[in-house]
Amino acid sequence: MTTKELRQSLRRGSFVYPFLAIQLLAVIAMAAEFKTGHASESTEYTGMLNVELLTSSGPFWMIVSAICLLIMPLGGTILMGQEIEEGNHELLLLTKLDRWKIVFGKFFTLWGLIALTFISLLPYVVVRYMVGGIEWWREAACAGTVLGGSAMVSAGAIGASAFKRIGVRIAVLALFLFSMAAGCAAPLVGAGAQSGCGWLYHFTALCAVVAFSLTGLALARSRLRLSILAYEVNPSGMILGLLVFAPFIIGFVSAVTIGWAGALGLIGLAIIAVRMDVTPKAPKWMPPPPPNLPPAEAEA
Repeated sequence: MTTKELRQSLRRGSFVYPFLAIQLLAVIAMAAEFKTGHASESTEYTGMLNVELLTSSGPFWMIVSAICLLIMPLGGTILMGQEIEEGNHELLLLTKLDRWKIVFGKFFTLWGLIALTFISLLPYVVVRYMVGGIEWWREAACAGTVLGGSAMVSAGAIGASAFKRIGVRIAVLALFLFSMAAGCAAPLVGAGAQSGCGWLYHFTALCAVVAFSLTGLALARSRLRLSILAYEVNPSGMILGLLVFAPFIIGFVSAVTIGWAGALGLIGLAIIAVRMDVTPKAPKWMPPPPPNLPPAEAEA
């Protein structure tokens, strides 16, 4: 699945044009920074998923954020529609691919292209460190923010792309982004207030990236169901409800633990998102039920 998507995506203008544009804009931003002598503002919280670092670290990181955090991840809003609207997912599910493999293939393709674009900018980061005198830890924190944030936004865009109507896609993506921002803010602020940007803060940030990435992919996976049993609740509706209530639950856990264990709420969100759309199956050791066929009539 990943190979198929990569072959198609590398030829799309949604990758080629941003890739060329970011190289040109990065050179212009670097020249502007060195010419104006821009100095990054110091902050106490130099850590992953601190968006303030991107806005205060000069034009270079603003351009990287605009392309790698917004433009390229939003290209995922068309990925699942290609499979669902044309009925390709029905054929894919007849193979050895399951629903998780399909959505993960889409995700690794989109996020891999973003990471490839970002890696191509590492020489500029090295020049900023060697010539511009920028702190390496600050650059690493900005890099982690871009890669982690792009993973979450990409997963949300893929989840929204599983809906057919454009208006619904926009609404679902807006809900995901709001839930992501609110759900990440409470535990990260709590962890930063208790231990600064130490191991607790960065562990919480990694949990946030994993939790909301899995939630977005679980939403896309739920739309690939070929049928829903009579006693089952619509799985995509349950995951949308999870996005609504997740910030409140995560914030409650962070408040009760005074910021020390907000990561537990994020881990719980990841587990619920993965297990919410699971069809009950009989264990392998259980024999199949006998066929309910009428007895054959004896021949005369």
